[in-house]
Amino acid sequence: MSNTEGFEATGLQEFFGDETSPERVTVMLAAFEGWNDAGEAASDALKFLSRHWDSEKIASIDADEYYDFQFTRPSLKRTASGGHRIKWPTTRISRAEVPDSNLDVIFVTGVEPSYKWRAYTAELIALAKELDVDCIVLAGALLADVPHSRPIPVSASCEEADLQESLGLEPSSYEGPIGIVGVVSEMAGLADIPSISLWAAVPHYVGQAPSPKAQLALLNRIEELLQAPLDTHLLTEEAEAWERGVDELATEDPEVAAYVRQLEEAKDTADLPEASGESIAREFERYLKRRRRD
Repeated sequence: MSNTEGFEATGLQEFFGDETSPERVTVMLAAFEGWNDAGEAASDALKFLSRHWDSEKIASIDADEYYDFQFTRPSLKRTASGGHRIKWPTTRISRAEVPDSNLDVIFVTGVEPSYKWRAYTAELIALAKELDVDCIVLAGALLADVPHSRPIPVSASCEEADLQESLGLEPSSYEGPIGIVGVVSEMAGLADIPSISLWAAVPHYVGQAPSPKAQLALLNRIEELLQAPLDTHLLTEEAEAWERGVDELATEDPEVAAYVRQLEEAKDTADLPEASGESIAREFERYLKRRRRD
C-alpha cells in the first residue's frame, strides 16, 4: 500500500463524466467488517455515508453460501411489538443518489465471508457490472505504529495509470496476506472495472472500536474522491473527544506516555520534508476547491 497524501487534481465525477452531462456516474463503495477493518473505522465510515445520503437496500448476498455461523454468529433481535427475529450475517447492497450531483453510489457493507471467496467476489463483480458501476472504491483500516495525537494517515492506491495521473494516486507496493478487500480489487481489475483502495492507519494501542478519528479521515478522503461535500461536524466533535480520552489514558501510564511521545517525534520528523512550498500550495488549493464547492 502506498502512503501518498497528494492532492488529486480532479475527482471521480470529473474523471468519468461532468455535471452538465446527462450520463450519471456510478461508484461502488465497499467495506467489510473483520480483518480489513481495525477499529471498525471503514465499516462505520460507510454506514455514516449510507445514512447521510438515505440509501435504500436493493440486494443482498446469500449468507448460507459464504459464512461460518459458529465464527460469525447470527444475533437475536427484539421487535417493538415484543416479538423477536434472527438477524443473519450478510452482505447488504444499497443505492443512493448524491444530492446536487450526477453521482450514484452503491454501498456494499457486511462481514468478511468465511468461505468461497472467489465465488463470493464473482457474484459481487457481476452485480457491479449489472449496475453499470464505473469505479469501485474499497475502504479498509489497519493497525499501525502511528500516534493518536497526529492526523490519521490514509493511503490511497490504484493500478490504473489514467486514474493515478488524474487523481494523484500511486500503485500499491504491498506484498503479504490480504483480506477480501484485496481479492475484490484484483477481481475488479480482471473485469475491467477500475478500483481504488483506501486504508486508514489506526493507532495499534487504541485499536478497539469505535475509532472516530480514523473514520473521519476516511470520510475526508472519500469526500475528495467523490467531490461530494459532507457535514461531519458531529463526527469531528466525537473524534476530538476520543483524542482527549486517549490523552488522559496515556498520562496515567508513564510507559504508554513515553511510547506515544516516541511515535509523535518519529511522525513529526518524517513530516518535516513536507513543509515545503509545494505542499503548502497543494493544501491551499485543496482549501480553495472546497470553498468553491460550498
